[in-house]
Amino acid sequence: MFGELRGELLRFLAARTGDRVEAEDLVQELWLRVSTAEPGPIGNGRAYLYRIAQNLVLDRVRERRRRERRDGEWADTQTIKVAGEAADARPSAADVIIEREEAAALAAAIAALPEGAGRAFRLHKLEGLPHAEVAAQLGISRSGVEKHIAVAMTHLRRALKD
Repeated sequence: MFGELRGELLRFLAARTGDRVEAEDLVQELWLRVSTAEPGPIGNGRAYLYRIAQNLVLDRVRERRRRERRDGEWADTQTIKVAGEAADARPSAADVIIEREEAAALAAAIAALPEGAGRAFRLHKLEGLPHAEVAAQLGISRSGVEKHIAVAMTHLRRALKD
C-alpha cells in the first residue's frame, strides 16, 4: 500500500512542509516506521499512513522550535557575533584608550582656545545656551557670538586634525 500511495504522500508532505527535499526525507522516515512497525490489524491503511505522515510533520516542527529556542538561548550567552559585528558590546581596551586620548586632546584644544572664543564656545556648545543668551552674558552682539564660535570651531578642527 505504501508503494501505491508514495507519490500522494510526498505531495501531502511537500504541501505541509513547503519543502520538497524535506518531504522526501519524511517519506523515507515514514517508510522506515512502517517497515519496522509491529505487524497487526489496521482498519484503514490509507488513514494510518496519512496519520503517521502528519505526526512526522508535527515532530519536525516541534524539533525545529526546540532547536531555535535552544540556539537562541545559547547565542544570548555568547559574546561573539557574526557578520563583522563586535565580539562584545563593550568597547575593547584599545578603544577605551583611544577614546580617552581623543577626549584629552579635545579638552586640551578647548583649553587653548582664545579667551573670547573659548567662553562663547563653552557657553553655547557645552552648556547649551542659545546665541542670544551667550551674547547677553558676554555683553556682545549675536553676530559677535557667531564669529567667536566660528573661530573656536576652526581652531578645534586644526588642533584635532593633527
